[in-house]
Formats: sequence, structure tokens, C-alpha cells
Amino acid sequence: MKNIGTTIKVIKNNFLGAIALNILLSYVLLATCRMIFVLTNYELYSTAFENNSLWQMAKGALLFDTSTVCYLNIGYLVVLLFPLHYKEGKVADAVAKWIFIVPNTVGTVANLCDCVYVPFTGRRTTWNVFSEFGNEENMGSIIGNEIINHWWLVLVGILVIWLTYKLYTPAKRDKRRVKKYYMQQVCTLVAIAPLLVFGMRGGIGKAVRPITISNANQYVSSPGDAAIILNTPFSIIRTIGKKAFVEKNYFTNEELESIFTPVQHIKGATEKNRRNVVIFIVESFGKEYIGAYNPRSNGSLTPFLDSLITKSRSYIYSYGNGRKSIDGMPSVLSGIPMFVEPFFLTPASLNNVSGIAGELKKEGYSSAFFHGAPNGSMGFQAFANATGFEKYYGMDEFCTSTKHRGMDDHDGTWAIWDEPFLQYYAECMNELQEPFVTSVFTASSHHPFKIPDEYKEIYTEKEDPFLKCVQYTDHALSQFFEYAKGQSWYENTLFVITADHTNHSIEPRYKTTAGWFEVPVIFFSPKAEPPFTPDIDSTMIAQQIDIMPTVLEYVGYDKQFVAFGKSLISTSAEESYAVNYTNEVYQYYKGDYVLQFDGEKSIGLYDIRHDQLMDENLIGNNNVTESMERELKAIIQQYMTRMVNDRLIPDTDKQ
Repeated sequence: MKNIGTTIKVIKNNFLGAIALNILLSYVLLATCRMIFVLTNYELYSTAFENNSLWQMAKGALLFDTSTVCYLNIGYLVVLLFPLHYKEGKVADAVAKWIFIVPNTVGTVANLCDCVYVPFTGRRTTWNVFSEFGNEENMGSIIGNEIINHWWLVLVGILVIWLTYKLYTPAKRDKRRVKKYYMQQVCTLVAIAPLLVFGMRGGIGKAVRPITISNANQYVSSPGDAAIILNTPFSIIRTIGKKAFVEKNYFTNEELESIFTPVQHIKGATEKNRRNVVIFIVESFGKEYIGAYNPRSNGSLTPFLDSLITKSRSYIYSYGNGRKSIDGMPSVLSGIPMFVEPFFLTPASLNNVSGIAGELKKEGYSSAFFHGAPNGSMGFQAFANATGFEKYYGMDEFCTSTKHRGMDDHDGTWAIWDEPFLQYYAECMNELQEPFVTSVFTASSHHPFKIPDEYKEIYTEKEDPFLKCVQYTDHALSQFFEYAKGQSWYENTLFVITADHTNHSIEPRYKTTAGWFEVPVIFFSPKAEPPFTPDIDSTMIAQQIDIMPTVLEYVGYDKQFVAFGKSLISTSAEESYAVNYTNEVYQYYKGDYVLQFDGEKSIGLYDIRHDQLMDENLIGNNNVTESMERELKAIIQQYMTRMVNDRLIPDTDKQ
């Protein structure tokens, strides 16, 4: 022990030894944060350690941690090694110390924040998070609530940061011997500079491309496990200024158009029926929580929706096209899935965009969008305006209503409670000229999982705090329909119900990369007539981006429009599909299978109808893989080309 202590003391007193100890400390911080991340979310990632090689996972984690260590400590190393002996002294030592501590502390905080955030998104946070929440007025209260709810994680973070400060080793230099000083500094700088570059890039040699987030998938068998390999500082740093959309050249233009085109003209559209259309985008309401799809031994959480589904057309295999709230609105109302980054946060959001309201405006429909959060929140108002909604009703408009209690009905964090806001939604439709198309984005079934005081004894947490919100929102929906039944527009209306995305999962089926996206797609017509006669369809694959083309065909729309989904009315079960994107991997669902494609090659194929837990990778089934990969490549190429070249409406489609 004495010899070990002496050795450590010698290393600490050596200039290069001190640097090595601090770099090692940076590695330890990242490894500690990863351990905390896994332990915090062990229920989510427990199978990852059964299905993957620990050696491969460790190898991948080390690769990404090395890159992050280089990024976080480049300033520290430059300050220490820049060969100018006049700079040495207490000031330089203090600068070097804080240039080490501050970036590593920020990296630690980012990693610990993702312990809480990743279960909701399925992936590590990227740079766009600052745009996503940049205009929100309630971030202070949200962060405050999370600090209280995860107080133990805050204490762990404080402990880790304190240890970083205490364990930092000052680098002592012999600046009295000028020649030795310069020789040592220059040689060390020359040796370390290329190592920094290689570390950031993730390897040595011309053939090695700088690693990106997608490289994490080569160390795990499922994209859902990539978050373990990655760390948050790397994910943020490597997405700064990154172009979300890059054109692909998988096919020639002629080949591409023959395989897939989002430009649609439904020639067989039914006779114009001028039905009203009401679309619910229900916050976080995955299929997992709905009793009609998943009976619970201790009673359903959603008795109203269960009853409504028996009178509706819905689907066993139905999927979302994104994992965040800002992904849901473009998917549902414009047929635009989330690829790479949320559409709202990219320059393509300034493109001309097709939308269900804008298209139906051409048929004489009035339109309105409703969201009970502060006006402008999440960019919803801007998108509603861009896609043709004539009116927007937010928290400001709600608070001017004399029939409601204004801010007394606010949940204290996000928005107006669902029950009063959905009542307001129904009342406002009484004032709209028919036919109309409206949509509402609910808010109460959301973190931090609060419900109004009067319901706290009625709707309880059961095994998860989110479940009381599910029960409350189901009740709010029931009250909306109870009121709507008495209105003149009710019988002449098609109601569409879906979710923006899923929430954290409880059942194993919904913890897979396919299960993460399972949301309801429900069409309810009070007249229960074709094509929406009641049935839970087990043959079709449905998705959010199918809603716009389905509605347009239903009302008899006979003009061209752009959408990446298909009408569920005229598309056969064999040709129905879904597509989504997670952890740098595209997922394409068709027939019995889901294909996983990383942009260059297919990495997974699973039979989702017979292997719901996605245990067996069938990637060797070349016939299925090649056919699905070809179709998926065409969808990706069309998407990227149209985003980059502003071709999201027929008028700008320069073929």
C-alpha cells in the first residue's frame, strides 16, 4: 500500500502524469453517468444485457466516451500545453482547472438529465432540444418539478461534481529551465494533437469516417439499446449545425417515381359528402393503456374509449411516426413523418406544406386548431397557420370565455386541463360554419402526471403515476362526446382519434423499438356506415400519416396533394405500411415484418405478428429484406429530396 501511495504521489507531481490522471477522471465521470443511467432505467434496458455482448457494448461505450473526452477537454489541454513559459503562474493554473471542471460538469449534468428524459424519447438528447423548448414559458417550473421529483439524482449529481473538483490534479511544470520547458511542451503538444483528432473521429486512417450517433447501432442488436452506448455530450456536440436532410441517390428519378411517390390523386374518391372532420391528437396516449387493445386484470383505464372503439374502425397494427409532441402534428395533419430531426426544428419547416385544413379549404371547409397551452407553444400555432387552419384557439382565447374559469383551470405546468378545454372545443364548433375540419391537441396526460384535485380520490396511480392521467383524459373525452351528441353537427361528423406519441411503457411488448410507436388510429362515424363500419382490423397496417389521405378520400377530395402515407380506404392490406425513425435507424413495417435500415444497409428484420418481443432477427431472409429495403429507400429518397428542394405541395413539385 505504501508503494502504491508513493507511486500515485510521483505521478501527481509529474506534469504528464497529472494530465493523465485528469483525463482518466473524465473517463470515470462518463462511465459513472452511464452506470447511473442504466440503473435509473433498468426496467427499460434490462433485456439489453441479455441480448447483446457485454464486450461489444463496452467497446462501443469506450469509443464514444473517448470522442467525448477529447471534445470536453480540448480547451484544458491547449491551455496546459501551449508552449509559452511567460503564461505560467497561479492565473494559468486556475484557468486550466476551471476549463477542465466546467465542461466535464456540464457533460455530467447533461448525462444525468437524460436519465429522466430518454424514457420519453427513446434516444439521447441532441442539439435540437434547445430549439424544441426555446420558446416555452414554463420551463422553470418544469425543471423545478423534476428537481423535486428526482431529488436523489440531484444529490448524486452534486456529489459527482464535488468529487470532480476535489480529485482534479494540478499539473506542475518546471518553468525555471526554459529549454526543458519548451522541449517538453512542444513534444507533448505534437504527440497529443493527432491523438485528439483520432479520438474525436473515432479511429485512425483515411478510411475512417468521423463517428456519428448512428455508429452506436453496430454495438447492439437493437436500435433501442443504442442509448446505453452513447453519452449525451457526444449526441449534443455532434448534432450542432448538422443538416437534418441530405439528398439520397438510391435510384434514378424514373425508378424512384415508379417505386414510390407522395404525390397523390385519389381518382376513385367517393362522392363528395361534405362531412365535418374532428381530429383528436391525444397527448402520450399509446395503445398500451387502452383496454380494448390490452385488457387488464384489475379493470380498464379507458372505459369510454373501449366503448367508442366497439363502434369505430380501428387497427391492431397502428403506429406513430415520431416520438415527440412536435412530431405528432405534422404526421397527423400533413402526412409528414419524422425522419432524422423533428420537422418543426429544420429549415424545411419554412417550405410550402400540404395540410388537411388547407386542402379542404379548397372545398369550402372552415377550419380551426385548438391547443390549451400558451399561444405559440411548441410551434403549433405557426404550423397550423402554415398548413391552412383559419383560426387558432389557445389558452388566450380560452381565458376570454365567460363560460369557463380561465387560469383557474390551468394545470400549473403546461396547459388548461383536458376536461374544460375539450368542453370549450365542442362549444366553439357550434360557431363554425359547416362543413368544418378541426383538430385539438390535448395536454393533461403528460408529465408531471397531475390531475385536478377533485379527481385525485377517483383516479389513482395504480402501478404507475401516468395511469391516473390516462383515466382522467378518458373521462374528459367522454364528457366531450356527451356534450357533442346534443349538437346539430354531431351526426354529420367523422371523428378521428390518435396520439401524438407513446409514453413510457410497462408491458414488455411495448418496450421494443416497434412497441415504442404503437398508437391508436381510430375512425368513428356516428352513422356507423362504410367505410368506417365498426371493426378492429387485424390485417391492415395503419399509421398517423395515413390519416390525412384517408380523410381526403372519405370526403370525396379529387385534387392532387402530397402525403407520405396512404388512404386506409382504398389501399389493400398487402400494400399498407408504416414507417418511423429511432436512434439513426429507419423502421419499415409491411405485411408480417418490420425492417430496420441504417441508411446504408438493413440491420434487422422481425416478424411483428408472431414475434412481438422482437427476439429473433431474420435479416438472412433476403427476399423479404430486398423488397422492403427497396421500397423504404424510395420513401427516404423522396422525403429528403422534397424537403431540401421545397416540393411538399403539388404546385412546387418540379418533376
